[in-house]
Amino acid sequence: MSKLKIIINKSYCLTLIASFFIIDINAQLSGDPGEIIAVKAEENLKGSDYAISIEGSLYQLIPLPYSNQGEYIKHEGKSIYINKRDFGESRISIENTSLVDLNKEDSDRAYKESKIIKETLNTYTRNIKPDFNLIKPVEGIISSRYGKKRFINDKPRSPHLSLDIAAPEGTTVVSPAKGNIILVGNFFYSGNYIVIDHGYGLLTSYSHLSKVSIEENQIVEKGQKIGAIGSTGRVTGPHLHWTVYFEKIRINPELIIQENFLKKLLLNQK
Repeated sequence: MSKLKIIINKSYCLTLIASFFIIDINAQLSGDPGEIIAVKAEENLKGSDYAISIEGSLYQLIPLPYSNQGEYIKHEGKSIYINKRDFGESRISIENTSLVDLNKEDSDRAYKESKIIKETLNTYTRNIKPDFNLIKPVEGIISSRYGKKRFINDKPRSPHLSLDIAAPEGTTVVSPAKGNIILVGNFFYSGNYIVIDHGYGLLTSYSHLSKVSIEENQIVEKGQKIGAIGSTGRVTGPHLHWTVYFEKIRINPELIIQENFLKKLLLNQK
């Protein structure tokens, strides 16, 4: 009986193994839009603003943008895949069409205010180091979740990358963590509005407040009252529009207020 002789190109074999290894690494680094993932870091980590100790090891926390669904993003040489996800949709009817189709005066005001807010969100302190152990800013009913496609009077708008919590007018709103108040104002869309800098790229904002109980450049502690639920700005009823930013990316607030949030990050990567 003749024998079949198989010759394997050594360099091709090594390349093939390496390719599978890379794919396997990339497959492990993935998550949903609006999530934060934890990637193990070296003790002498360079080029990163923030790393945190979880169960005795040092990790980088990486936010996953909503806008990059179905794509890989690069973060300091690491490839991370962002899953596609359907968050559903939200349809709102506003009878006062002047709040939907703005006149020139309101449009100019909204544009100027958006620049102020954007500039504020692009700055943060390193004097405060967040522990990512946040509490809910208000007790109420979730009326709109993160990620929903929005339609106002049947017209498509930007996705809802915040958390809406409905509660009676005047319900107390507290700071979910220690931070510095970096912006207080009254804006066309957001009404009475606050931004808190919690340090190292973690910021939170609060819209539609009926009352503001703090001032700019004030340090607030976790659980300290900062204002009260209201219906100022463009709204259909009293609620808190709460946005959480990490490294300039809006993340899902419901994830970050979970009990043992940091430990769950590790479980998600195993």
